Amino acid sequence: MTLRLILTRHAKSDWGNPALDDKDRSLNARGKADAPKIGAWIRSMGYEPQEVLCSSATRTQETLRGLGYDHAPAITVLDALYLAEPEDILALLGTVQAANVQIIAHNPGIGALANALLEDEPDHPDFYRYPTGATAIIDFGQTDWIGITAGTLVDFRVPRDL
Repeated sequence: MTLRLILTRHAKSDWGNPALDDKDRSLNARGKADAPKIGAWIRSMGYEPQEVLCSSATRTQETLRGLGYDHAPAITVLDALYLAEPEDILALLGTVQAANVQIIAHNPGIGALANALLEDEPDHPDFYRYPTGATAIIDFGQTDWIGITAGTLVDFRVPRDL
């Protein structure tokens, strides 16, 4: 059984209210338009996850809702994913049973994790900055999420590619 990991950075957030706590910021108009594009691409490519781990921040949950999956994956919303470091994200992934998992979180952790998990350097010019809405599809030849090593980048897109 091949494991598939979908790493998505939340869509573009709204900075219009400086008094609002960072965790409570929602998506801006561009983010609300981009999330469905990301979801349509994931669906069209057959990448839909069986399970989603989503940060508890407002913008990540809005991104998840905007993806509009055809089936309802199991969803776990976690405070621990809010601004999580790569090793913390990996630890949470180790608790998952599904073979096809999406994590929706924040930079720099999500982008750093994507970078750390790849066998080969990607050729997409935006991969290393992992902008809002960036989504990597990474496959692993292992059968368990605990102790995963380098995987193969199957695909990578940012909203403007779509």
